[in-house]
Amino acid sequence: MAPKPPADRSMKNLPHLTFLRSFEAAARYLSFTSAADELNCTQSAVSNHVRSLEEFIGRPLFVRHPRSLSLTDVGEAYLPSVRHALQEIDSATQLLISQSHKREVVISCPVSLAEKWLIDVIEDFTKAHPDIDLTIHSTIWVDVETNVSDIAITINHVDDVMGPAVKLWDEKLALVCSPEFRVAGEPLSRPEQLAEAKLIHILGRPVYWEKIAKHYGLSGIELKGGLQTNSSNMGLEFAVNALGCVVLPKSLVRSHVEAGRLMEPFDFDLDCPWTYFATFKDKAATPSVKHFKTWLLKAAAEMEL
Repeated sequence: MAPKPPADRSMKNLPHLTFLRSFEAAARYLSFTSAADELNCTQSAVSNHVRSLEEFIGRPLFVRHPRSLSLTDVGEAYLPSVRHALQEIDSATQLLISQSHKREVVISCPVSLAEKWLIDVIEDFTKAHPDIDLTIHSTIWVDVETNVSDIAITINHVDDVMGPAVKLWDEKLALVCSPEFRVAGEPLSRPEQLAEAKLIHILGRPVYWEKIAKHYGLSGIELKGGLQTNSSNMGLEFAVNALGCVVLPKSLVRSHVEAGRLMEPFDFDLDCPWTYFATFKDKAATPSVKHFKTWLLKAAAEMEL
């Protein structure tokens, strides 16, 4: 078994930080009394700190006159390094404090959901909290670079989700088309017409049409080919322009249906195997991130499909 490397003892040979702060303040004022006022302690405490530092170093840092102080050559040489080190510590501490109170939230979300649902959540949140800045990264297939987002929303197959991801809601499927869409000259109103209808396919989601075919016992519909896209939003636009009918998560089609741009030609109740999950970077989360998380989960709980 290889021997352990010797422990680094350099940090153990440093003087107490309080001694260094008292020395720097006393050197700045050339007065233990004025240094004590700044550090909110007694004059004797500052004097003792400096004496302890001198004993630690083994050299005097001040010449003590009856009513004043002056730095020794050692004190003059030591002061710039101590002052620089204290400034570095103060700067690093202030940076951490400012980050913990940073009023910004970074969210990544599939572009389709961002434009159809998240935008309303953001609108309401910013009205209530205009002082919190939001940054949205819209994604298509994968999240943005790891650790960029405080909150990451993804669409996942329900059987593939692992870890701390939180399901936002139980998604349903919807089949939609334009009110002007026709199948052999007739409006789409019966499942049997799908065998002759132009279908829009979302790449990577063949299960959507497969579930429709199985639900209605249809064997003649085209499950591949035809008009295809890797974008749910593009699929919706195809449908709005009467280029075909499409099956998508109900949360994505709801706004189009409510606006009359699309319609659901027949009713059914089918669970969608792909749904939305959120992952929260809770470690060291700022109050702003925690606040938006609560707001997001409340909005998801109120989602009606």
